[in-house]
Amino acid sequence: MLFRRETGLIPWASGFVLAGGRSSRMGEDKALVELAGRPLVAYAVEVLRAAGLEPRIAGARTDLSRFAPVIADEQADRGPLGGVVSALAQAAGEWAVFVSADMPLMAPELVAYLAEDARRTGCAVTLCSVNGFAQTFPAVIHREALPVLRDCLERGTGGCFAAFESVASRLGETLRVLPAEVLAQAGQVTDARGLGPCEWFQNVNTRDDLTRVSALPAQAERII
Repeated sequence: MLFRRETGLIPWASGFVLAGGRSSRMGEDKALVELAGRPLVAYAVEVLRAAGLEPRIAGARTDLSRFAPVIADEQADRGPLGGVVSALAQAAGEWAVFVSADMPLMAPELVAYLAEDARRTGCAVTLCSVNGFAQTFPAVIHREALPVLRDCLERGTGGCFAAFESVASRLGETLRVLPAEVLAQAGQVTDARGLGPCEWFQNVNTRDDLTRVSALPAQAERII
């Protein structure tokens, strides 16, 4: 079973699954590609629920409303950043937590930790790193970042990570990036399935990726 927060839903944050990628390497909508009999988007939705967040889906290229409520893009075909902007504009909470539909092994414990850390520090954008490389998602974003993100989208100056850096810079902050390995080693984040940080961040972009993730021995623990 997936980890679940004992205290119920986080009232001050909204959860979103980003499902708007072009899926060019997969050849079909990645969100609906099945892993162990379940579509990838279902895993991402469950990660948010297990982390104590009520999930919604942003940037969907097909009808995914049977999995969670869908947020329509303000502008069509603007990629993941367009989904982030549209979702943040409709977030009910002060913070928005984003996970990607192509990371089915993401640890809900990590997502919950990032959300709590963002509230504690007040940073506009909170991310993680693995193997020394900052990861774009999961991301926790304060609603005050919306004008900067929307400006980056309109200017077309880069993807999500570049936009997150712009938010930190314009707000006079340093982009907060927490090393996942350190959190795990310190016991601050413990995956109930026994998976490690490198496995949490496994992307499923191709059929080969799907085969590799399917072979992980703890994968069966994710079937609810």
